[in-house]
Amino acid sequence: MTSARMLQGWVLLLALCGATPTWAAQTEVNTGLPQVRLQIGRHAITAEVAATDEQQQIGLMNRRSLAPDHGMIFVFARTQPVCMWMKNTLMPLSVAFITAQGRIVNIADMQPQTEDVHCAQTEVRYALEAPLHWFAQRGIGPGMNVRGLPPGSR
Repeated sequence: MTSARMLQGWVLLLALCGATPTWAAQTEVNTGLPQVRLQIGRHAITAEVAATDEQQQIGLMNRRSLAPDHGMIFVFARTQPVCMWMKNTLMPLSVAFITAQGRIVNIADMQPQTEDVHCAQTEVRYALEAPLHWFAQRGIGPGMNVRGLPPGSR
């Protein structure tokens, strides 16, 4: 039996026993939210789309991790002042505030389970949350353009 086949067997056995492997629980969260693939320079990120007030209020709360190169895009009904906080959010995140035209205005690093407020420097249409330092590690900063943004909804 190949090692991949053995791993599948163990996962199936654990599932039948009612257990979920920790690594599976951490990276495979099915929220039912639509996803988009965004492009920033030569880097891509898959983002869950939070477009309604309820989706945005929940955001990434109570999650312990994200899959590699995954995040959440908050789509606001109109260009407006936007601030984010980390109440009940268990993992550190960075957030990029993005104009309706797709330009990153500023990026803020946010610590878990805090009520510190992190705001866009100008009115924006989007906020993209990613794992802490995801943007910095890829050389992504203010002034760069994000392609593939979903249209406004609600």
